[in-house]
Amino acid sequence: MEVSATNRYAGLSPQKARRVLRLLPGKSVEDAMNLLKFMPTPHAKVVAKVVQSAASNAENNFAADPENLYVKRAFANDSRRLKRYRPAARGRIHPYVRRTSHITITVDEREQA
Repeated sequence: MEVSATNRYAGLSPQKARRVLRLLPGKSVEDAMNLLKFMPTPHAKVVAKVVQSAASNAENNFAADPENLYVKRAFANDSRRLKRYRPAARGRIHPYVRRTSHITITVDEREQA
């Protein structure tokens, strides 16, 4: 049974989130958490929370065995963009965009042979 968790409006750009997320599909939840724990990027902490939430949802709501769970899908979609301005020389401004993302993790239970 597929179970998912989503972190909406996460404060990191989808491009940076996808760098972390591309390593997760196919790994067990325990391996994914270990990988995220020792990853040098600070965005791994945000992704780890979503993986833990998806595993907890599966365990508590659907009585799944936590040792048989694996990450089936992991993706980040674009979310709202906040338009901001930075002061520049001679009374001007330079616009920039603060990007946010929706991070979704789907876990499933491996079939026992």
